[in-house]
Amino acid sequence: VLRCLGIPTRVITNFNSAHDKNLNLSIDKYIDMSGNTLDLTEDSVWNFHVWNESWFIRRDLGSFYDGWQVLDATPQEKSKGIYQCGPASTRAIKEGDVNLDYDSPFVFAAVNADCVTWIRYSKKRKERIYSDTRKIGKFISTKAVGSNSRVDVTDNYKYPEEEQISFKISYSQYKNHLMDDRKILVTAV
Repeated sequence: VLRCLGIPTRVITNFNSAHDKNLNLSIDKYIDMSGNTLDLTEDSVWNFHVWNESWFIRRDLGSFYDGWQVLDATPQEKSKGIYQCGPASTRAIKEGDVNLDYDSPFVFAAVNADCVTWIRYSKKRKERIYSDTRKIGKFISTKAVGSNSRVDVTDNYKYPEEEQISFKISYSQYKNHLMDDRKILVTAV
């Protein structure tokens, strides 16, 4: 439909796509002291997930975020009360700017979340025992123009060598943003 309106649009496939249900920018797995998996999270990793990108000028976010924008026609989570996703700037995703509207944290996690395994000793005590920083967001692809070849667009979504640094910055910013929101909520109550 967007192409019919003259808006450049392409299909994107993300392999090892994270589904970050609780929006903490990580995919958490909990085990007990015997190594049995505990069902304490709804986070998951999908073999792949497909969405669209369209080329927009972003007057609402500033020209830095112009370009390809993620639009998901099959969102699995509600955003602002309804099932929608995007338009999230791929530039914002790459830069780790997860404090923007339009589901930037969700898309960031889909391509860049850490997979973290925790041992849960009790309701109040858990220990991080493993973190895979490279599993999520592999071979992010689109179809080449004029042929059936695959074009790798992973570099549009993340920095190959600085993947973990970008994630740590984003997680820190996002966590601080959540804490600020909670302080405002507590103050308002």
